[in-house]
Amino acid sequence: MTSHAAPDPRIGPADAELVIRQETDGDHVPVRDLHAQAFGNSERVPRLVAELRVAKAPLTPMSFVATLDDRVVGHVMLSAGRLDAPSRLVDVLSLSPLGVLPEFQCQGIGTRLVQHALTAADAAAIPLVFLEGSPRYYGGRGFRSAEAAGFRAPSLRYPDGAFQVARLSAYEPWMTGTFVYSETFWALDCVGLRGERLRAARGEA
Repeated sequence: MTSHAAPDPRIGPADAELVIRQETDGDHVPVRDLHAQAFGNSERVPRLVAELRVAKAPLTPMSFVATLDDRVVGHVMLSAGRLDAPSRLVDVLSLSPLGVLPEFQCQGIGTRLVQHALTAADAAAIPLVFLEGSPRYYGGRGFRSAEAAGFRAPSLRYPDGAFQVARLSAYEPWMTGTFVYSETFWALDCVGLRGERLRAARGEA
């Protein structure tokens, strides 16, 4: 994920207004292209989005786009995960991916998308939203260290501080335990980092 500054009223052309709305079928192609560019022409993230849209899950995915003059410039997705709590399983959400077209990064669009996603999750009475990402970026946008909050990561391949959580209004103190991604994330190897990427994230030679 890329870092973005605080929301900036000067986003895009002077006469353009940033609009965040629910994704429609007509957005699928621009969203695919957006993530391919935002994640270095990788096909893994566009495929993740496509498969999460149709995967069977206990919660319906939430998918939002940011547009300028009807052009899709950003996208965020929330999809079903589970918390393996001591008393019972809890339906929660995972925020992934978050992407902004490279030429529109560092203008606050990512921040606005995260805020919108958390507000939507809270309105749906979701207690927790988890993610893997930069603590520097997400730490100022409603998230904190999940391990410090008493949760267990789904993989040992997370860089330090990358496992994060946002506790929303429906959260209750008994909700603790291990976060479990949906099968789609595992099938596409989108949990944690492997090999050289993990060593680089940990500052290892």
